[in-house]
Amino acid sequence: MSNRVELVTPNSLREWALPAITDSKYSRGQVLVVGGAASTPGAALLAGLAAMRVGAGHLSFAVAESVATALAVAVPESGVTGLPQDRRGSVLGADLSAIADKLESADVVLVGPGLDDADQTVELLRTLVPLVADDTWLVLDAYALGVLPRLTDLRDRLSGRLVLTPNKEEAARLLERDLDDLESDVAAVADRYGAVVTCHGAVADADGARWQATTGFGGLATSGSGDVLAGAVTGLLGRGATGAQATCWATHLHAAAGDRLAARVGPLGFLARELLDELPALMMELSS
Repeated sequence: MSNRVELVTPNSLREWALPAITDSKYSRGQVLVVGGAASTPGAALLAGLAAMRVGAGHLSFAVAESVATALAVAVPESGVTGLPQDRRGSVLGADLSAIADKLESADVVLVGPGLDDADQTVELLRTLVPLVADDTWLVLDAYALGVLPRLTDLRDRLSGRLVLTPNKEEAARLLERDLDDLESDVAAVADRYGAVVTCHGAVADADGARWQATTGFGGLATSGSGDVLAGAVTGLLGRGATGAQATCWATHLHAAAGDRLAARVGPLGFLARELLDELPALMMELSS
């Protein structure tokens, strides 16, 4: 495995241009966000809006049935399907028949934002993976990351089309040990799961390539920030970017958006939802 680390800068991203914009919403990617327990639908909302803000063409949500209508009103640009839930409002994972057609046609499926029950998330992933096409990208975040070590039987099916967006605590769970050196540990996660991984500005893929963001501020450590990052990766994958390209671009955009808010609002106190409005302008600057 190579130890060489490539820096992610505005110039390097300009040289690594995203796929050209097309005039069809379907050719810009059909993305599906699966998450949103009754107590945490906002996580799914942030992720879905981030996907749209970076240019995804068609957005669908699958969330707990008790919050589906509210989410549909909050994001009128999307389609929303309610999933069975238990009395606590956690999404049940055994029956995904309501979204079987969406899973089959999606270019990218993001699982995790707003899920809140580990056992049900294990069940959900076991049910979901056989329903998606063999070339569909899977992006896992939050609870869907935490349970991945319990799903060793799915690793071969996911390898090569998987992006993981852990924080440091989740990265440690993925490795089932304490972290030692972030860049090396992120590369170890990528190798173990056959995935592209981004964690606190460090990015690695399963082939041993490594990247490091050159921007980003501590104010990003705020509720909902990770959902925005996962959604941005999802949207760029939907547009046709490669796994490494989408992840490096999203990692930079997320960090640069935080820097802009830190300068304008303050180093602490800006909200994850405010990151969303920064993304289109940042992308335009990188495309010029």
